[in-house]
Amino acid sequence: MHFKAKFWLQFSLFNLLLVALLGLLMRYKIGFEFPLFNQKNLQHSHSHFAFAGWISHTLMVLMVGFLEKRGPSTALRVTKMKRTFSYNTLLTANLICAYGMLVFFIIQGYAALSIVFSTASIVVAYVFGYQFWKDLKQVNPEWLSVHWFKAAIFFNVISSFGTFVLAFMMITKNIHQNEYLASIYYYLHFQYNGWFLFACVGLLFHFFNLKSTEHPFFKKVFWLFFAACIPAYFLSTLWLNLPIWLYVLTVVAAFVQSYAWFKLLVVLARTRKGYFENYPFFLRYIILFVAVACSIKIVLQLGSTIPALSQLAFGFRPIVIAYLHLVLLAVISLFLLFYIYVNHYFYISKPIKFGIILFSVGVFLNELVLAVQGVASFSYTLIPMVNELLFAVAVLLVLGIAVTAYYSIKKVKIPPVL
Repeated sequence: MHFKAKFWLQFSLFNLLLVALLGLLMRYKIGFEFPLFNQKNLQHSHSHFAFAGWISHTLMVLMVGFLEKRGPSTALRVTKMKRTFSYNTLLTANLICAYGMLVFFIIQGYAALSIVFSTASIVVAYVFGYQFWKDLKQVNPEWLSVHWFKAAIFFNVISSFGTFVLAFMMITKNIHQNEYLASIYYYLHFQYNGWFLFACVGLLFHFFNLKSTEHPFFKKVFWLFFAACIPAYFLSTLWLNLPIWLYVLTVVAAFVQSYAWFKLLVVLARTRKGYFENYPFFLRYIILFVAVACSIKIVLQLGSTIPALSQLAFGFRPIVIAYLHLVLLAVISLFLLFYIYVNHYFYISKPIKFGIILFSVGVFLNELVLAVQGVASFSYTLIPMVNELLFAVAVLLVLGIAVTAYYSIKKVKIPPVL
């Protein structure tokens, strides 16, 4: 049984469109009158489906694609068939869980069926992690992606502990504000900065064909990010008045990540100079967009080590939403789109180029409006028509990914090479 990455990635693009449509519906409810759905339930559906149906699903597909390319060519055919069947089954199970969360979080919020599907999704992630970790043993460890993928699986597993605490609070109706927020930020941190980020860097290193023998810093940067990831969680909890030793450790982690990221950019620029010259302009534009967005994220993390700024930022919802969308859309989602098309999983047509660029413009405008709204909220200044502006931006996001998904999934006749 052959693993058909393109088939599974069609689900990815369709799921991203559903995520954008849910975001559009939420923006419409905020800006206009639409009482049909509960906003909190939509938010839970939106976030859970974005994580499971779009990002985690896509990362799993692309990571299996890595195995297909880097795995041993001498592997027994029977073993490969069993492994492929296993991954196809796991991806199917993950999608069932994702669609279950999509529907039942909207209908009932945190209740029996939505919790069942979200718990099942975690179990699927555990099984995938176990199977993938085992298969990575067959890949030459000189490929640096191996270490990043193992770390991504590790952080995906430990992130789930936060959801168990949240589920317990929801079921028992025993919710303490500080523990509730700390659990949410715990889950988000180890998803965004662990599972998502480490898996994406693994894919990036695979794209660049990086080996540990090429440059000593490529191996060192992994350990810097890995060592800093756990204490960096406390950047999200500075409002808890941490002990001084833990605060110092958190500041050190922020500086380590900043050094590691910008040093990595310099080393990549030197060792892979001219690497993108033969790629289409829109792909070069997207990867530059992602690099700038990730750099802004790192700088914001470093700035959040100042307690006064951290308390101020976490006290205003637009700032939190802007930061989360910066990571989820500008860094992770755009990188995944870049990786999908730079590896030619789909034939790149002019409408697809237009769709991705339109989507990226929507991402930029979304961040711009949220940032302006957040800064204005410091002085309790109301920005006129801000909800209508965010709704218009959500329309751009939907249109961009709708065009991209439609022309990617649609069967096209590839012109012959002359």
